Amino acid sequence: MAVTGCSQCIKYMLFFLNFIFWLAGGVILGVALWLRHDSQTSSLLMLQFEGNQAPGTFHISVYVLIAIGAVMMFVGFLGCYGAIQESQCLLGTFFTCLVILFACEVAAGIWGFINRDTISTELINFYDAAYIKALDPVDTPSRQAASKVLEVFHDTLECCGKGDDNQLFTAVQSSLCPKKTIPADPLISQSCHTKLRDLFTEKLHVIGLAALVIAVIMVFEMIFTMVLCCAIRNAPAY
Repeated sequence: MAVTGCSQCIKYMLFFLNFIFWLAGGVILGVALWLRHDSQTSSLLMLQFEGNQAPGTFHISVYVLIAIGAVMMFVGFLGCYGAIQESQCLLGTFFTCLVILFACEVAAGIWGFINRDTISTELINFYDAAYIKALDPVDTPSRQAASKVLEVFHDTLECCGKGDDNQLFTAVQSSLCPKKTIPADPLISQSCHTKLRDLFTEKLHVIGLAALVIAVIMVFEMIFTMVLCCAIRNAPAY
C-alpha cells in the first residue's frame, strides 16, 4: 500500500514534524546538560554545611529533563521511520508513546507551576542557616564553615546579605562580601534572596518556553499521525 495525493503530503509533513521533534529532544537534552553543569548553579548546589548538602531539587528536575530529552529523540526517530515506511504498527507505537509523553509533560508542567518557588526557597533557607551561624560571636569550626558557604554565595551571585542585615553582619561584611571594583557598584549590595529568586526564575522560564513549543508540536503530530494511519488503512493495495 502507498498513500497518494493529500495523504502523501501529510506523510511528509509528519516526517518533518517528527524531525523537528527529534531536534527538540536534542535541544532539551542539551539545555538540561547545560543547567546541570552551569557554573552558578553547580557551585551553589555542591555546597555542604554541618553535614547537610545544599537542596538537590533542582538537580532532580534536571535529571528528569535529561531523561525526557533522550526519550524524545528515540520517539522522534520512531515517528520519522514509521512515516517514511508507512507502517501502521510503528505509527501506532509512536502515537502511544506520544500520548504518554504529552500526559507526562502536562503533569510535569502542573507540578512545576505548583512548586515553582520550591528550589529558590530551599536554597534561601540553606543560605539563612549559614548566615545565622556566620554571625556567631564565638569563633568555632562551624562558624568558619558557614563563612566559607556565604563567600561562595556572595562571589557566585555578586550579592551580599539578606537585604535586612543587622549590625552584627555589617561588622563582618568586609570579610564575607566581594570587594567592589567601583566605589558606587550597586551589584555587591544586592540581596542574595533576590538574586537566588531571579537566578532560578530565569532558568524556569527557559524550561517553560521549551515545553510550550514541544507541546504544540506534539498536538500536531498526534493529529497528523491519526490522519496518516487512516489513509494507510484505506489506501488501495497494488
